[in-house]
Amino acid sequence: MRDAEGIRESDLTIRSIREPKWFPAVLIVLCCVPAVLASGAMASDIIAHTRYFGSNPVKEGEHFLGEWTLRFIIASLAVTPLRQVTGWNWLAKHRRTFGLFAFGYLMLHWLTYALLDVQLNRGDLVKDLTKRPYIMIGMAALLLMIPLALTSTRNSIRRLGGKRWNRLHMLIYPIAILGVIHFWLGVKKDITDPLLYGVCVAALLGWRVVRWWSRREAPHAATLAGAP
Repeated sequence: MRDAEGIRESDLTIRSIREPKWFPAVLIVLCCVPAVLASGAMASDIIAHTRYFGSNPVKEGEHFLGEWTLRFIIASLAVTPLRQVTGWNWLAKHRRTFGLFAFGYLMLHWLTYALLDVQLNRGDLVKDLTKRPYIMIGMAALLLMIPLALTSTRNSIRRLGGKRWNRLHMLIYPIAILGVIHFWLGVKKDITDPLLYGVCVAALLGWRVVRWWSRREAPHAATLAGAP
């Protein structure tokens, strides 16, 4: 009994945690740090010939920003399960923060590729977009993410209505899958990192499937329990 009471008290203590006043500002600052580091490292490597990103700073910086895009997508997907487990409903508003940073890093990833990697060479762009599957998949993820970024405001929620807005923002699920596939196809040998990201995405989407199935089965179970 004491163990059960202790578990309940611990659960209540966790659920009673409120959002610190400094948390939103610190979160935004921390989310900006990787972009600042990547920009500084690439600029230093290109201009001063340092080797923060190795012998190919543009390509490494491009990959660095792409990985952070996936991390922010996974963070946005993790908000709902974490909120459901801990009862920290104040986390819900930060899902938008992670989503917008995911879009921002995706744009930086693409701009690094377009401006510095292929240097806006039309022939190379067309060739990559038509003959390299991983770039086609990455471009599809970018295009799908644009409407999510454009409708991330409260006015958009009111204009579209809650149900339509929620259906639209379910695009984050295929975007996450496309992001993992893009990364997986883009690496040549070591697939450890894309595999890890794939496991994270699968676990977070699996959580949602289980919750959806539980809610779907609950009324049926209640009906059977009430049957004579």
